[in-house]
Amino acid sequence: MRPTDLGALRASPWAVHGGRRVADELRSNLIERLRRGGPVFPGLLGYEDTVVPQVVNALLSRHHFILLGLRGQAKTRLLRSLTDLLDPEVPVIAGAELPDDPLAPVTVEGMALVAEAGDATPIGWLPREARYVEKLATPDVTVADLIGDIDPIKAAKLGTQLGDPRAIHYGLLPRANRGVFAVNELPDLASKVQVALFNVMQEGDVQIKGYPLRLPLDVMLVFSANPEDYTARGKIITPLKDRIGSEVRTHYPRTVEDGMAVTAQEAWVARDTGVRLPSFVAEAVEEVAFQARDDARVDKHAGVSQRLPITLLESVASNAERRALIAGQAVALARVSDLYAGLTAITGKLELEYEGELKGGEAVAREVVRRAIGQTLTRRLGATPVDEIAAWFDLDRSLRVPDGVGGVEQLGLYAAVPGLLDAARAVAEGDDPDDLAAAAEFVLEGLVARRAIARSEERGFVAADPEPVAGGAPRRRWN
Repeated sequence: MRPTDLGALRASPWAVHGGRRVADELRSNLIERLRRGGPVFPGLLGYEDTVVPQVVNALLSRHHFILLGLRGQAKTRLLRSLTDLLDPEVPVIAGAELPDDPLAPVTVEGMALVAEAGDATPIGWLPREARYVEKLATPDVTVADLIGDIDPIKAAKLGTQLGDPRAIHYGLLPRANRGVFAVNELPDLASKVQVALFNVMQEGDVQIKGYPLRLPLDVMLVFSANPEDYTARGKIITPLKDRIGSEVRTHYPRTVEDGMAVTAQEAWVARDTGVRLPSFVAEAVEEVAFQARDDARVDKHAGVSQRLPITLLESVASNAERRALIAGQAVALARVSDLYAGLTAITGKLELEYEGELKGGEAVAREVVRRAIGQTLTRRLGATPVDEIAAWFDLDRSLRVPDGVGGVEQLGLYAAVPGLLDAARAVAEGDDPDDLAAAAEFVLEGLVARRAIARSEERGFVAADPEPVAGGAPRRRWN
């Protein structure tokens, strides 16, 4: 049974941790987790050998730290995961405005309550979820928002001077006492607010309305920022950077496999209508993000968020779902052509350079998708030959697959192209006709992306050779 007053708390096992600071608590629980083995931050994929060890070092060192990375690199998720390293609950002085340790109070109010009631001081219990406070930094955030401000009405009710700490209306940071306080996009804070932060971090004091006040808070401060803003002069004051113990760089998934694991974890594709996503479609979706990050027309400083493949995969699943519902099919099988139906999930997430703006967001997105399909086909096929597929189209042949045709009928059409079904079997996940048909379409779309063949709206898949036949008429065209 949990103690309900200070006397019972002192006589309980909780007294062993009395006065332990948050940084020590995080360190102690982290050590236990490392000894047990397993992931330090479950659900955080792709950082096991890069970011996580650096964060672990920062916590073991009891450092305030900052995560530097572009958007969509799970910075906020990592910061929120710190709550898992806090104790399930901790005792606080019941009735106090700020969370204060009954065994080692640091606030004026907390010390007064303990001095007045002694062992009868009532105790409350604070869960770990309530010990994490987060603030998105914006230029209009003030010292009053983060630290606090003088409250004349409060001072009048207490019958005290304005400079008395009891007359303060506390901001977010003091209310995070005995917990973790996170500031996202740190450089967006005004300089005077940054000054207030570093004074609290190290000196434990702050000036509010000209009154110097001691605030010896027990808080672990963690931050996130874009590297470009963090290193820019005037964005963040040097003394604050000096007081941040560790600087950890985050990154996008280093491999397509890591990216696919993250996307599979985050995307909502388990639909009640039974959507199936072939692995080559999921891989092509992830490759879209990798191609966009390498595209010269996309702003590298803005980055391409991991939310792009997540929302694109959801859009691909939805397009397959829509197609199956209209056709009355029991199972919706996603196809590589569904990526083009998901362009709306891409265009809003690409910050384009001048050249990209001239071409247009949709045109750039379409080209990125096409390249992603081609790159995925190259990885999937390996040494499987495809020359005879292109050679068949070079004989002035075309292949058009009508909409709404089932897998068996599609395979009948694809069988006319030498080598196509062999290549499809090399990438398919089974011998089901629908799976093979989807794989064959993937092979053809990949060859279109590699410019081995072309595709037109009128004739379907055709040869990529633009040279005219005898008589001067163009034999086929590239769309």
